[in-house]
Amino acid sequence: MAGSDADGEGPAWRGGAARRRGAPGGRGGEAATGRPEPLSTAEAPAEGAALPAWMRLYFYGMHGITLDVLLSSAWRFARSSDLRMLGFSSPYRCLLHSLTHFALEKVYLQKRRCPSAFVFHFLLYPSAHVALQVLAGQALLLSLGGGLGAAVAPGTLDLALQYMLALYHSQVFLKQFLRLRYRRQRRQQQQQQQPQQPQGAPPAPPGAPAPAAGGGRRRRPRGARGAEETPSRGLPDLFHFLFFGMHGFLDEIFFTFLFNVLGQGDGATSGHTSLWSFLIYGSCSFVVEKLYFYLHYGRGWSTWKRVPIYVILIYVWELSWGLGLRTCGACSWDYSHHPLNFMGLITLMYLPGWIFLSLYQDLLSNVLWRVRYLPTN
Repeated sequence: MAGSDADGEGPAWRGGAARRRGAPGGRGGEAATGRPEPLSTAEAPAEGAALPAWMRLYFYGMHGITLDVLLSSAWRFARSSDLRMLGFSSPYRCLLHSLTHFALEKVYLQKRRCPSAFVFHFLLYPSAHVALQVLAGQALLLSLGGGLGAAVAPGTLDLALQYMLALYHSQVFLKQFLRLRYRRQRRQQQQQQQPQQPQGAPPAPPGAPAPAAGGGRRRRPRGARGAEETPSRGLPDLFHFLFFGMHGFLDEIFFTFLFNVLGQGDGATSGHTSLWSFLIYGSCSFVVEKLYFYLHYGRGWSTWKRVPIYVILIYVWELSWGLGLRTCGACSWDYSHHPLNFMGLITLMYLPGWIFLSLYQDLLSNVLWRVRYLPTN
């Protein structure tokens, strides 16, 4: 699945020159004039490499948790009309989503071998999807101590839902997700791109070209963007918002699951979140990312100068959303029983967690900046 390192946006040049027709060392008439000689796989920059396996597993788990929350929240809202829009999932299901969808990705990539696209997308792939999801669900029940008696055959509604999800994965999700490309940065390239960084100057954005040495003009590489490009141009802003919203679900599911385990012992099997958390985390993390790019790459601020600003923004954001949601009875959290709380909407008890997530998001932002979308054309 991993793409070749030479699958770049444009061909690489050896020494900045191409072999000409009839040039010494080349076969006469075989190399067209101006045609570049590609670098070897080990030397060429990985501008168009497929997403690494660990990144795809990470995203499949996060995407699976998002679907769990959406479906469980819709089912719960249909029965109780609770404006808190609570949804449920667990780290166990996150792991199963990662593994099952990684396996289904391999099935999806065999579509070219099927003579009929209709048969593959509407029969073969959905059959594999439904069978694997049913087996994973039964395995989860057995692993949680339910015993053989807990394993029940899925109903017609469950099978129909899994079939619809299979169509969504093959026709929408995988078709677009597998067009993402990851631009790796080797240590050697980083050293070559940043040979003489002026002392006290802000760091260069990930993937930005190196400054010219000795005051000379550096030739702009073919197809490369200039140094004025900002990190926010890696992927559309909407993708960043969606990613951070889904990551907010992941954060809250894991946190509430661990909190339930500590409070209930072995009886906890799931965590919970709210659909409103998607908007809260997505918007707040989006603003924090913009601050990170501006303060770190624009102003050269160190981590510990940025973190207090992140934390203040997070608390203001949480308080503002909490006040708005509480007025309509949709607020899903209440910290009144926690120490150092304000109006039951924010508490200093979670300060270490917010600091950790702020630092972790800086890493996520750097990774997202290296992701590109390969258009169909």
